[in-house]
Amino acid sequence: MTLPSRRHRRRRPDEPEPAAPPAVVDPAGDPAVAPAGGARGGSVVEASLYRDGRKVSSPTSLSETFRQLREEPDGMAWIGLQRPSEGELLSLAAEFDLHELAVEDAMEAHQRPKLERYGGTLFVVLRAARYLDAQEEVEFAELHVFVGPDFLITVRHGAAPDLSAVRRRMEDTPELLALGPEAVLYAILDAVVDGYAPVVAGVQNDIDEIETEVFRGDPAVSRRIYELSREMVEFQRATRPLVGMLHGLMAGFAKYGTEEELQRYLRDVADHVTHTSERVDGFRQALTEILTVNATLVTQQQNAEMRALAEAGFEQNEEIKKISSWAAILFAPTLVGTIYGMNFDHMPELHWVAGYPFAILLMALVCTSLYYVFKRRDWL
Repeated sequence: MTLPSRRHRRRRPDEPEPAAPPAVVDPAGDPAVAPAGGARGGSVVEASLYRDGRKVSSPTSLSETFRQLREEPDGMAWIGLQRPSEGELLSLAAEFDLHELAVEDAMEAHQRPKLERYGGTLFVVLRAARYLDAQEEVEFAELHVFVGPDFLITVRHGAAPDLSAVRRRMEDTPELLALGPEAVLYAILDAVVDGYAPVVAGVQNDIDEIETEVFRGDPAVSRRIYELSREMVEFQRATRPLVGMLHGLMAGFAKYGTEEELQRYLRDVADHVTHTSERVDGFRQALTEILTVNATLVTQQQNAEMRALAEAGFEQNEEIKKISSWAAILFAPTLVGTIYGMNFDHMPELHWVAGYPFAILLMALVCTSLYYVFKRRDWL
C-alpha cells in the first residue's frame, strides 16, 4: 500500500482563506498561548518545508506552512504536533483534505496500531514504547501519522518516540529524504521499532530477576509477575499488528514501483518487527510458566509449614500426655496423705499399729498401677 503520485488539492490564489480555527481554551476559561494555526509554541513542535531532500524553510505557524507549500510546487511539508487541539487538527484537515474519521481518531487517541487509506492519504497509528529503568516499567505512547503526496503530519500523544532524532537523521541523508513522505514514514517506523530493543532488553532483565526471586521465596514476586504480564499484553498489542501493516506497505511499495532501496529498508524493519513480536510472545509464555512454578513453590512451602505445625502439635500432645500421667501418679499418694493428715480425734485406723506401713504400701501400689496403665498406652 502506497500513495499515488498526484498531489493534494490546493486552494487557488484567488480562493479565500478558511476561517481561523477557534483559540484553545483551558479549563479555567483562559485562552491558550495561541490559536490553532498561530505562532509556534503550542502543540506544533516543528514545521519544515523541504525540496529535493533539502530544508527550504521553517515556518513559524501552520498558516505560514500552508502558504509556503502552495507556493512551492515541488516541496514537501513535514509538520510535527504534540497533543494538538481540535482547532489545529481541523485546520490541517481543511488544508490537506484529511478524512474526518482519521481526524477523529487522532483527536481521541487510544487507537490500536493500524494502517488505513483514505483516498490519496495514508493514516498510520503506531504504539511506541520505552523502558523506564528507575520504575522498571514499560511506558507506551501513541503516534498518529498522516502521509500524503507532498506532506507528512505526525501527531504524538506521549513522550516516545524521539521524532527530533528522526528529523535530524533524514536531514543528514538528503538522498533518502528526497524520496518523499514515504521515506519519512519508513524512518518513523524504523525509529519506533528500534525503540522496542531497549524495552526487550529491560524486560528480559526483569524476567531474570523474577526467576531469582521466585526460587528465593520472595513474597512480593507474584505481584511483580502479574504487573509485567499486563505490560507484555500491551506490548503484544503494539507489535503484533505491525507485522501485517509492514507487509501491506511492502506490497504497496512493490505495486507502485517505489524506489528499490526504500523497499529494502522497509523489509529490514519488517524483519525487526517479526523478531520483536516473537520475543514478546516468548516473554508472555515465560511469565505464564514462572507464575505456575511460583504457585507450585508457594503451595509446597505452605504444605511444609502445615506439616511442621502438625509435627509441633503432635510433639506438644506427647509432652502433655507425659505431664498429665506423672501428675496423676503423684496425685495418688498426695490424696492418701491428705486424708490421713486430717486432725480429728476419732478417725478409723488412727491408732492402728499397722496404719503407717499400710498407707505407704497403698500409695506405692496406686502409683505403680497408674504407671503401668499409662505405659501400656504409650503415655510414658
